[in-house]
Amino acid sequence: MASRRGFLAGLLAAGLAPQASWASAGSPAFLSAGKDAGGAFLLAGLTEDGEVLFRHPLPARGHAAAAHPSRPEAVAFARRPGRFADVIDCRSGAAIARLEPPAGQHFYGHGAFSPDGSRLFTTENDYENARGVIGVWDASGGYKRIAAFASGGIGPHDMLLRRDAPGLVVANGGIETHPDSGRTKLNLPDMRPNLSYLNLDGTLEEQMELPKELHLNSIRHLAMRPDGTVGFAMQWQGDLGEQVPTAGLHQPGSPARLLAEDDPRVLNMNGYGGSIAFSADGSQIGVTSPRGGVLQVLDTVGGALLKEHRMHDVCGLAAAPRGFTASTGTGRFFAISDTGQHRLHRADLAWDNHLIPLS
Repeated sequence: MASRRGFLAGLLAAGLAPQASWASAGSPAFLSAGKDAGGAFLLAGLTEDGEVLFRHPLPARGHAAAAHPSRPEAVAFARRPGRFADVIDCRSGAAIARLEPPAGQHFYGHGAFSPDGSRLFTTENDYENARGVIGVWDASGGYKRIAAFASGGIGPHDMLLRRDAPGLVVANGGIETHPDSGRTKLNLPDMRPNLSYLNLDGTLEEQMELPKELHLNSIRHLAMRPDGTVGFAMQWQGDLGEQVPTAGLHQPGSPARLLAEDDPRVLNMNGYGGSIAFSADGSQIGVTSPRGGVLQVLDTVGGALLKEHRMHDVCGLAAAPRGFTASTGTGRFFAISDTGQHRLHRADLAWDNHLIPLS
């Protein structure tokens, strides 16, 4: 009778060995950056209820992450203006690679894989030339940097794959920064935030800019509906007493729709849209504000603000079968539905800004 070792050797020789998948890493529902009670930074894989399946140390504070579409690999991005992106084998915790942008550039905290997983795209700041860059890395060849192209604006932050056509949509926040000035905003009078729709080779297909009176509303975070509608969360750089929207919708070829513009409760967001997510059926969109301590749920058809959920230091947000899942900087994990909020789990960790779904 053939031994198990001989059987596996035969599979390897024939190129038929089973490929590692996310199931081999425990089938996590989410990735999130965080910080433990001792102050150490990490990336964690989480169940739907917020229980930790695995964790990997990071050299400094993380922000968001990207999950490979088929292999159990995650890329943890440094918080702006960090210069590391750690590629992690989520089965073993082994470090596959540490990515660094070219001299004179830093990461912006987000990235996305191509649909086939062969390339990784990263949002970057070319701060010496005050321009946004998308870095391109060969995810099939040791994550070597192979190209770069313009992001379509200044301050590219979040970025997603399009669902209506091949390509990327980039949130260019419009804010110029330089590491020598820390996180100081250097160009507020001249800000021009936009959404840029790019082909995977960097060709600019379309661009959406906000009205001139909202040029201080930095477009920062994105959500994508299956029909290609983009939800975007904004962060107001003007007087926080002004009633300005923190969320909007955009479909390529159409003007942007700003949500809850006339609802005074937008002031409760304290000018800060942290994370944004569509509900599973796409009829609602949620936006969090850790500075306001609130999650607002809006109607994607009429644009009305439907519900507010008060939650201290809430920021991470993702769709759930009956509403949303939210995480907080106090380690709490919540299920959000039309009937209210229900705490699922509390970890001895401070969750950072984003919940990255793996489906």
